[in-house]
Amino acid sequence: MLKKLFQSFRPPIRGQHHMRTTPEVINSAQHSLQRSQFSRHAVSIVERLQNAGYQAYLVGGCVRDQLLGITPKDFDVATSATPEQIRGEFRNARIIGRRFKLVHVHFGRDIIEVATFRANHPEAEEEQVESHRSSRNESGRILRDNVYGTLEEDAQRRDFTINALYYDPVSERILDFANGVHDIRNRLIRLIGDPVQRYQEDPVRMLRAVRFAAKLDFGIEKHTVQPIRELASMLREIPAARLFEESLKLFLSGQAALTFEMLVDLHLFDPLFPASAQALEDQPTYTHTLISQALSNTDLRVKQGKPVTPAFLFAALLWPALPARVLRLQSQGMPPIPAMNEAAHQLIAEQCQRIAVPKRFTLPIREIWDMQERLPRRSGKRADLLLDNPRFRAGYDFLLLRESAGEQTDELGQWWTDYQDANDSERRDMIRELGSRDEGTGAAPRKRKRSSSASKRKRSDEFQD
Repeated sequence: MLKKLFQSFRPPIRGQHHMRTTPEVINSAQHSLQRSQFSRHAVSIVERLQNAGYQAYLVGGCVRDQLLGITPKDFDVATSATPEQIRGEFRNARIIGRRFKLVHVHFGRDIIEVATFRANHPEAEEEQVESHRSSRNESGRILRDNVYGTLEEDAQRRDFTINALYYDPVSERILDFANGVHDIRNRLIRLIGDPVQRYQEDPVRMLRAVRFAAKLDFGIEKHTVQPIRELASMLREIPAARLFEESLKLFLSGQAALTFEMLVDLHLFDPLFPASAQALEDQPTYTHTLISQALSNTDLRVKQGKPVTPAFLFAALLWPALPARVLRLQSQGMPPIPAMNEAAHQLIAEQCQRIAVPKRFTLPIREIWDMQERLPRRSGKRADLLLDNPRFRAGYDFLLLRESAGEQTDELGQWWTDYQDANDSERRDMIRELGSRDEGTGAAPRKRKRSSSASKRKRSDEFQD
């Protein structure tokens, strides 16, 4: 499957750097789009801006997705009007952002993003950085980008050909500057411009290439994929807060398991999850199985329209790196539970240097991990108290995940499955059977008859909060 994703379906059209100065105009008879497919609010914004004398188009993902028969999540507008001019046209508009100044036009809960055409960053103008309100760092990464330009310049600086399509809902024509319609038909991710330079400008484009390839089941054109492994470490320069947003897009797209395989293959997993990448080297089978299983479960939940908590996702992605750290601290004389707490604290703190996971998720990650220590301790009233714990469900699901990856727990997951299905007297019997054992060993009692359908139901509905 990976081979298919990374192959080039045919040689790059007119060389990989070619970009038309005038677009190919694709009339309504030549494409499947109709204005009625797009958000009426977005269409009304385009019409109003055009009536005010500005150029305006629906652009990017919404055009790409409609051509592929996918319902778009967002509808974006690109225009020749500046943010201030846009705000002048719409009372319900707010200017947002620093790095990229944008306008959000609000229609109740519906928000349409409107961006001014942007220009490229000619090296000759680097000296006049401040007057252009743009800057790069030493490695070529764009730090601020409010250099406004023409429609042609805007198309030139978009990342992939499939995202450089402009649809005019008034004339119902598509403007295609970079053979994007051709690449959509051939299911191909291709960067516009020189790949090395484009990745240096914004290393997150490497993650976007993977995300679109996995999400759309497209191949990545060979010139686009070729420099990624060499440049992967540039992701370490990206602000950790931005990488949190990007990681959610990667793993909540419904193709997380495939995305993980591609990230590992292209050396992009290491700069995102260094400790987990190390665990993947030290214990490849276990680490790979646990993460893949967790991500497959996530994909299933996304497909079923069920909620997925990022806390569970990150708990699974980081867990394989935890045991070695706990053992190291224990070998230095720290008791098991303090060692677990300290290792968890260190691991999450290190991870947040790379991906700024917010506290609302790091706290439940710790609680899910803490549950793994507490679930074996079931004597007396402990089992019932654990059942009442708001984190029990996530902790139990996580235990089943660990078992599915090959961890030996003496059938602890099965015991808890049975315990949830049992009535009060059966539960008392189960606890009594544990009484003669050493507390905390996690040894399973003799099997009692149980409802297999109930057990199956418990096991299939993982990733609950």
